[in-house]
Amino acid sequence: MRITDLLSKDVMIMSLQATTKEAAIDEMIASLKSKGKINDEALFKEAIMNREAQSSTGVGEGIAMPHAKTKAVNEPTVVFAKSEKGLDYDALDGQPAHLFFMIAAPDGANATHLETLAALSRLLVHPAFVQSLKDAKTPDEVINLFNHEQEDSEETVVTPTANNDTGKSVVAVTACPTGIAHTYMAAEKLQETANKLGVRIKVETNGSRGVENRLTDKEIAEADGVIIAADVQVDMPRFNGKHLIAKPVAAGIHKPEELINEAISGNAPVYKAEEGSQAVESADGLSIGQQIYKHLMSGVSHMLPFVIGGGIAIAIAFMLDQMLGVPQDQLAKLGSYNEIPALLKQIGDVAFGFMLPVFAGYIAYSISDRPGLVAGFVAGGVASVGGAGFLGALVGGFLAGYAVELVKLALKKLPKTLDGIKVVLFYPVLSVLIVGLLMLLLNVPMSALNTWLNDFLNSLSGTNAVILGLLLGAMMAADLGGPINKAAYIFATGTLAASVATGGSAIMAATMAAGMVPPLATFVATLIFRNKFTPQERDAGLTNSILGASFITEGAIPFAAADPLRMIPSFIAGSAITGAIVMFLNIKVLAPHGGVFVIFLVSQPWFYIIAIIIGTLISAALIGVLRKKPTV
Repeated sequence: MRITDLLSKDVMIMSLQATTKEAAIDEMIASLKSKGKINDEALFKEAIMNREAQSSTGVGEGIAMPHAKTKAVNEPTVVFAKSEKGLDYDALDGQPAHLFFMIAAPDGANATHLETLAALSRLLVHPAFVQSLKDAKTPDEVINLFNHEQEDSEETVVTPTANNDTGKSVVAVTACPTGIAHTYMAAEKLQETANKLGVRIKVETNGSRGVENRLTDKEIAEADGVIIAADVQVDMPRFNGKHLIAKPVAAGIHKPEELINEAISGNAPVYKAEEGSQAVESADGLSIGQQIYKHLMSGVSHMLPFVIGGGIAIAIAFMLDQMLGVPQDQLAKLGSYNEIPALLKQIGDVAFGFMLPVFAGYIAYSISDRPGLVAGFVAGGVASVGGAGFLGALVGGFLAGYAVELVKLALKKLPKTLDGIKVVLFYPVLSVLIVGLLMLLLNVPMSALNTWLNDFLNSLSGTNAVILGLLLGAMMAADLGGPINKAAYIFATGTLAASVATGGSAIMAATMAAGMVPPLATFVATLIFRNKFTPQERDAGLTNSILGASFITEGAIPFAAADPLRMIPSFIAGSAITGAIVMFLNIKVLAPHGGVFVIFLVSQPWFYIIAIIIGTLISAALIGVLRKKPTV
């Protein structure tokens, strides 16, 4: 595709006046709105800021590419803007940004959105082209520059010219967490540099559009070396026996020549597929704590769909059984007394039953790649049937992952003739036996701890329950969807499984209610204290009424990011109070998500709503007192 199909001269800003990141975003959004390219400035800005909250779109080298895909966009458009002085855009290289490309894509336009980003990323690695854009004085010059720059949306094998061909070849894989800008910038830079060095190269990109330009077995076999420039997991076993360099994706952008020379030198380490995933993704810059968190989140992200799907199915079964009627002497069978609810509960129980094995399995997978998966599933399964519960599965997942790594190390020096059966026989049999036996031993103390913890939580009342509610509520608002928030949510979902038979979990109810407060508080504050917010923020506040009601805490992120020292303490206060009220009243819920849309699954719905309103008003009042009027 051609960028000029989306570049609109009438929205270009050839002299950006903004001096801050958010002001630059506002100026570009205003240009889009003035020409009818978007229909809702606040909604579009919210999508832009939510993307920025994930990671800065300041990709470095003086370039920023803010982007969003939302129903607020009328037609796909790219805003080109230029700042002569440059401004701090939180770029990944710490340098000021001079060139801006704001990509606005309509909701559902996945191809437009991603193809534009990919095409732009490939072009913007060329210093001469970037300098020409900086020197451009008019929109027509910008359009002409893009028209004259050769674009090719299909990646190919780059073959050096005859006069500098070294006869060497490499294959490479690039991938970044979002799968957009850096993935394609690294690919283009590697291709460009390989051509200059006289090295044949083919680059596979693992981007948001999936795997493109996939490497074939023949290409891998013929390559002198392999380059993995990736920050996420890629398919590794196919590179078994090849000289391989594994670095962060940024190295592919900034150090392509170094990577290529090392890959073809013959001195790079030889990758062994049976050694697991250590070369799959670079651990450069990750502390031990960050690595543990990464493994934990791998388990959580795969577990949550089972929790939510199974939990809602079970909750609906309870609700239907109550509606259809259950005799007083049969209340122990609530949820499975009548035929249809019983079928729903059976489905929910099966989905819920996968929760702990999947959780432990994908923790182990993150540590030890595919060999860790079977051991992790076994660890989670043993924890589930042995009474160790959520905590046992958590410990078991890490135990399984590192146990598999030890098995790999122990079998490293086996004869080459046995390589073929290591993965299919030795790894699964030994890891399952070792982890299974260890989990049987671990189940004894973990089961006792889990039983004590459940009894303790169920017995909480009065002051103790209030303290727990305060803590959970504060955690939900502390980082609005970050690690602290997720820790509280994971803990709450762990209590839900054991509490279904008793009408639900008060801890889950407190956590959900507290998580609804921050976005709802911004909505109320923008209504009551209108002079403390810009028109765009007031519009965003209206959107947060829906996000808050839906238990999407992340809706408050743009407000927190703009004024963290005032907004976050305000959020924490209201959420903590809400959590405390819910725990004190022992309000329970059967669903792990849904906000007010699962209110019929709450044991005391009116008091639950009142608790949320109280916390919301407290946070909104604090915002009104602490927040300063916006500067004009």
